[in-house]
Formats: sequence, structure tokens, C-alpha cells
Amino acid sequence: MVIVGWALAASAAEPASIASPIDTSVGVRFRGVGGHGLRPAPRTQAIRKPSPWWGFQGEGFPDMRRVWDVPLPAPAETAGDAGIEAAFRLAELHARQANEAFYRCRRYVDGWLAHADSATGLIPRTLGVDFWNGRDAAADNYSFMVLTAAMIDRPLFEGRMREMLRTETRLTCRVDRLPDDYSFVAKSWRRKELILDEIIFEGAEYVKDGLLPITEWLGASPWSERAIGIVDDIWKNARIETPFGAIPTLNFEVNGDLLQACARLYWFTGERKYLDWAVILGDYYLLGTNHPTRDLEELSLADHSCEVINGLSELYVACASAAPRKREAYRGPIHELYDRLLRTGRNEHGLFYVSVDNRTGEHSAELTDSWGYDFDGLYTAFLLDGTAAYRDAVRTALGNLKRYYTGRGGMGQSAMADGYADSIEGAIALLNREPVASAAEWVDAEIKTMWGRQHSDGIIEGWHGDGNFARTSLMYALWKTQGVTVEPWRADVRFGAAREGGSICISLVADEPWEGRLIFDKERHALNMRLPLDYPRINQFPEWFAAQADARYELRNAVSGEMRTRAGKELLDGFAVSLRAGEEMRLIVKRSGTE
Repeated sequence: MVIVGWALAASAAEPASIASPIDTSVGVRFRGVGGHGLRPAPRTQAIRKPSPWWGFQGEGFPDMRRVWDVPLPAPAETAGDAGIEAAFRLAELHARQANEAFYRCRRYVDGWLAHADSATGLIPRTLGVDFWNGRDAAADNYSFMVLTAAMIDRPLFEGRMREMLRTETRLTCRVDRLPDDYSFVAKSWRRKELILDEIIFEGAEYVKDGLLPITEWLGASPWSERAIGIVDDIWKNARIETPFGAIPTLNFEVNGDLLQACARLYWFTGERKYLDWAVILGDYYLLGTNHPTRDLEELSLADHSCEVINGLSELYVACASAAPRKREAYRGPIHELYDRLLRTGRNEHGLFYVSVDNRTGEHSAELTDSWGYDFDGLYTAFLLDGTAAYRDAVRTALGNLKRYYTGRGGMGQSAMADGYADSIEGAIALLNREPVASAAEWVDAEIKTMWGRQHSDGIIEGWHGDGNFARTSLMYALWKTQGVTVEPWRADVRFGAAREGGSICISLVADEPWEGRLIFDKERHALNMRLPLDYPRINQFPEWFAAQADARYELRNAVSGEMRTRAGKELLDGFAVSLRAGEEMRLIVKRSGTE
């Protein structure tokens, strides 16, 4: 997640000719109490020469519009239940929507790989600059190249994506396993001076925004090992003493990153140290003199601050299972935080402002595209404590999107693709829990505006925020397929799914003959992460129709009428499917014994 348009300090190390819309090369400058990450200062004017990719709104792939816009005719053999037929027509639409999302993500990867450094193979932070960094190039861009490849191009995933991980680990670790900015020209650090707080920032963002989403999708992998190494060494270098123990930084955003990372790694690894580290931060913000709404003068609800609002809820989940006394200690302060946000942080439609003055209750005029990330925290508290007002607030926001914010998906008239990505992601994560129909329609409309920023070479806006375009597009695609993927993926293979009662109806078609596997999603929160509860999380890929290995499922071919029963493990491993050119296959899948 990256907000551009906040106070972002220009770097003297970058050339004046940078082909980037806005210079965001170093960290955010905050003003307020103790430098703890309050509302950002006014944006510095750091405009450079316009990128050739900047400001585009059109169609980068006009030849694909026939595929994406024209429905298939229903198979002549089908007849019968009108509800089932309607579900298959919807599944066929979803197949085209998902295909567009996957196709755009694959082209995005090609676009950025074309600009990789010739010596290292790493991508630059922004087109026109000569360095890779952890908080941007790695966290926001490379990580979603990895996930794109993991879902639809396994050879690329096993090859170049793994090699890039090995390369960045070898070249960029400056303090233990903590990454620093690596200059392709200098073949060394971009910053000559070692600034520990900057390096901790680099590592924490890489983990939270990039490596954790990869880990939630893959489970244990070299990327999860990288995440664990970075978090361990961040806390190894915790040097700021507080009444609750040493913490690595006073940066509000970074501490939010660490709250999320440590809470999830506690479950993932089973090691108590991660919960203990998160508790130090929880005590610091909830039990000391740094409560986000009681003690700080101003609070941002946008990117760079929403991480704490959400991170505290992740710690709250962990404590509910593993440290119940601490959960009780946190209950009052965390509800105080969320209750205050509902009173002063929202507009008349239930969306959050960019920032709020905690002393006066005054707020910014702008709305934040990170509204969904803030609501993730409140909804998690609802799941744990049953606070109906928190759920009602989520439903109010979702219910007002289509009526009041159509055409404003990025929460601004000239929002960047990244703003659309964050806002749409927030809606998808909450729709997974609260399926408000009008909000789903809003997502379908707004993602088209985001997609209209992509050029024919795959580049979107030419900066690291392009990765967030891919992140949200992948989330959208998985929603439209109900978590189903295929192996091997091909651009002409279209597949989508729709719910019909306890079943899902799956539509598959390919323009040329295709043979492969149809792979169902699993309960990743439990199986990959070992989480006790599937609460909404920043950059999470929600679960839709998740098969269970020990269950049995009925599969019926709605065209031929053939019926088979398969073990859940077969669905998870993927079962063989053959498609004839241009012929739609229709499958109805339900768990045995369900209606």
C-alpha cells in the first residue's frame, strides 16, 4: 500500500531527470507528538518529468475486448432448473472478468521484467531510477510478481522469481538479514551512511506488505524464511527503551507492520517470542501514554497509519487464544480507539477521513482509500467481542459505495491506480464477510477504471505502486473463480464460478484444445498460517469456496449429466480436465450430503 500525495521527502541521491510522477524515494515525514507517525506534513513539491506511462486512461489491450465483453452462447444440451442456468450464466461472466484480471497481471509482470537491471535481474523502485529497495520495489512490486507467477505461471515462479529472491538476499542485507537500498550503478548501497531506522523500515514493509501475503498463499517457502529472518533481526536490533521493553522504532507505520507480522508469525511458527514482541508494542500503544486517540494529537486513518489500527486487532486475536489476561487488559483501550474512530473519523456515508485531530475532532476534507483496512480492525473486534456497532459500520460503508462513490473508487477525482487498488481491496475483503450486493456491483465498476490505467506493454503508472494493481486484480480474479485456479494457465482459458445454494457452478472454456488440472482453494488461514480465526487482514487473499481434504464432493457435468464423487484431497491437488476448442464445460460441485 502506498499513498502518493503525502509528505514524502525528496532524495538528493536521485537524479533530477527521474521519469516518475512523484518522488517518494525515502520515508514519510511526520509531524506531531514525538514523531510517532501522526498526520503527514504537507506534500513537498517533487514533481519530475512526466513518465511516458503517466495519466493514461483507455484500453491497452483492445484485441482482448471481444473475449472479455462478448458472452458465450449457452450449450445447446443444457436445460432444466432456471436457478442453475442463471448461476452458469453468471459463472461465464465471472470467467471473462477473472480472465481479464489474470491476463493483466501477467502482462504487468512482463512489463516490469523488461526494465529489470541487466546485471542483477532486480527491478528498479521506479522506472528511471537505479535502485531496488525493500519498502517499495520488494514489498509492493516484486512480491506481487511472485504471486502472479505462483498462480498462473509456475515455470516463471520456480525460475526467475526464486532467483530474484536469492539475489536480493545476497546483495541487499546490510545489518544481519535486514535489507537496505541497493544501487545498480554503484553496485553498493544507495545511502552511504548506515541509518538503522531506515533499514528497519525497509524490512518491516517488505515483510508485512509482501512476504506475508506470499506466505499466506504458499505456506512454508523460501519467502516465509526471508520474512522470519527479517523480523528476528529487526527485534535483535531493538534499541529504544520503553516502560514495556525495548522496541525497534518509534515510527507509527513500522510498528503497525510489526504488530501484524509478529501476530501472524506467532501462529505460523508456534514460537512464543513473536507474541511477546507484539505484546510490547500492544502495551506501548494501549496501556501506556501513546494511545492512538487518547494521547496523540492527530491520527491518520490512511496508509502509513492504518497499520496500527489493524495491527492491534491482530494482536487482540492472538491474545484471545494465547494470553487471555492480556486480552482483557486490552479490551477497554482497543474499544476506546475504535469507538472514537466511529464517532469522529467517518463522513455521513460511513467512510473514513484521511486524518482526524484528536483534540478538536476536526478532520480532513479528503477521504482515505485505506478505509477498508481500518474497518478490518473493527470487524475483527466484532468477531471476537460481538460488538454489533462495528459490524453495522462496515455494512453501512459497503451499502453506500455504489450510490455515492461510483466513479470515485480511489476516493478522489484524480486518484492514482494505487488508490483504486487499496479501496477495492478493502471492499473485497469485507464483502467476503458481509456480501452486500450493491458493493459487489461497485467493485465491478471501479476496477475497470483501475484497469484503464494499464498500457499495452503491461506497465501501469511506472512506479512501485503498479504491484498493488496486480495484488488487487488477483484478489478480484479469485473472487470471480471462488478460489479455483488451473494448471497450466493460458491466456485463452477462461474459468469462473458462481454460488447456487450450497453448490458452486463452474464455467470453463478455451479457444484451443487444453488439458490440465482444476485446483480448488483450501482453508489457507488454518492450513498455511495456523490462525485460529479467519479475521480480515491487510493484503489477505480471502477464501471463497475452500475444499476440505477429508470431505467428499459431488461433481456433476451439467452438459453431459455425468456424476462423480471425489475426495476433497483430489480437489485440492487438482483433477484432470480436458477442454475442446470453443466448447463450454459446466460443472456443479457440492459437498456430499449438502443441499
